[in-house]
Amino acid sequence: MPRQRVVVGLSGGVDSAVTAWLLKQQGHQVVGLFMKNWEDDDDSAYCASNIDFVDAAAVADVLGIEIEHVNFAAEYKDRVFAEFLREYQAGRTPNPDILCNAEIKFKSFLDHALRLGADHIATGHYARVHHNAATARFELLKGLDPAKDQSYFLHRLNQAQLAKTLFPIGELLKTEVRRLASEIGLPNARKKDSTGICFIGERPFREFLNRYIAKAPGPVKDERGRTIGQHVGLSFYTLGQRQGLGIGGLKAKGAQRGGGEHAPWFVARKDMATNTLWVVQGHEHPWLISSQLSAQDASWISGYAPDAGPLAAKTRYRQTDAPCTLLAPSSNSFDLDFSTPQWAVTPGQSAVLYDGEVCLGGGVITLASLSVPA
Repeated sequence: MPRQRVVVGLSGGVDSAVTAWLLKQQGHQVVGLFMKNWEDDDDSAYCASNIDFVDAAAVADVLGIEIEHVNFAAEYKDRVFAEFLREYQAGRTPNPDILCNAEIKFKSFLDHALRLGADHIATGHYARVHHNAATARFELLKGLDPAKDQSYFLHRLNQAQLAKTLFPIGELLKTEVRRLASEIGLPNARKKDSTGICFIGERPFREFLNRYIAKAPGPVKDERGRTIGQHVGLSFYTLGQRQGLGIGGLKAKGAQRGGGEHAPWFVARKDMATNTLWVVQGHEHPWLISSQLSAQDASWISGYAPDAGPLAAKTRYRQTDAPCTLLAPSSNSFDLDFSTPQWAVTPGQSAVLYDGEVCLGGGVITLASLSVPA
C-alpha cells in the first residue's frame, strides 16, 4: 500500500498503540485521535477517560505523532446509550459495543477522520479486512488470534466503512502485540486490558442501571408455577444468569429437570406482561436450551443477504462457532436452525453468521425456540 494519511483511534490501550506503531513502520502518515464517548462521572475509578487520554498522549509522544481529542459524548448518548436503555426497559439484553462500533467508531469517527483528510482509519480490533477480487467486495475476516477475535462486534460494518478501515493487529496474536509494545518501549505496554462497557466499567451492573431504570419488583417462579422469591425488576436480569437471584440457598422439593435439588438456579424466562421472572434448576434444563432462533434488524456486510443453507453462528461473544442452517434470509431478518441446541439464547443479543473465517453479518435475536416442549 502506498504511503497514506491514516487516522488511528488511540484509546490509551496497548492494542491501538501497537496499531499506530505498525502503520508508522509501514511508512504511513499517522495521526492519533482519542474519542471521548462518555461524560457522566467519567473521572471516577470505574470509567476514567481522562487517565486513558493521558496514556494515549504519552503513546503519541513516544511514536512522534500528533493526537487530537474529540468529544462524541452527545452522539453516543443519542445513538447508543438511549437504545441501550430502551432495550433493557423492554426486557431484552442489548450489546452496546456492537452499536458503538456501527454508530460511533465507524461512523462519527470515520466522518471526522475523513474531514481531517484521512485516506483510511485504523483501530486496534482483532479482525481483518480482505478485498475479494472475484466479487469486488470487501470481506470482514476473523482475527488470527482465536482467543481475541472481535469480528462479532464488527458485524454491522458495511462496504463503505470496510473500504476505509485498517486492522493491522488482526494478523497478530495478543502475545505478539504485548511483546512488540515492550520492545518499542511504549508506556502502556503492561496496561491491563479494559473490560466491560465503557460507561459502566468495572462497577456493579445493577448499581449502574438503578440510576436510569426504576425498580419494579415482582414474583420469581419456578417451572411448576410456585413463587419462590421476589425480583427487583425484570430489566436487571438476563437469561442464563446465575448470580444475584437471591434464591441461592433455596432447595426445591424433589429433583427438577436438568438438576437435582441442590442444583443452582438460572434465569430462564422474563414475562413482561405479568412482571414474572421464571427460574429453573440445572445448567442443562430444557428451558435454557434452544434449537432455533429468529433475528431482525439484520445487517449484511456484502450489502445483501447470503443464500439459505449451512453456515456457522455465534449467539454471544467468545462462543465457539455453532453449525447451523440459515433459513428465510432477507435484507432485514433471518432464522437459524442449529445442529446442536444452544444454551441461553438471549433476545437482544446478536446472532452473527460465519462462512469459515468470513463474517457475513448478523441480526438481533428476537425469539428463541425451546428444543423440547416446555
